Amino acid sequence: MAKKKSKSASAAKTAPESGSANKLSQLKEFFDQSKVEMKKVTWPTRKETMATSAAVIVLALVMAIFLGLVDTGLTKAIEAILS
Repeated sequence: MAKKKSKSASAAKTAPESGSANKLSQLKEFFDQSKVEMKKVTWPTRKETMATSAAVIVLALVMAIFLGLVDTGLTKAIEAILS
């Protein structure tokens, strides 16, 4: 049993050192894998980006107008009911 205790004690002393080195190697591996994955990404062209941005802006404006009209209509309806 004495041998088991001494092994545990020596393992406990070296665990924090190897743990921090292990964390650094894991972090380095993460960034290396991230770099490889970013090279696989198909980025949109400037033309595609401008087209989708324009579509989003137009849709947002249409929705704002629609919701504004619905809000105004409901406000008028409630005012008519309450007066």
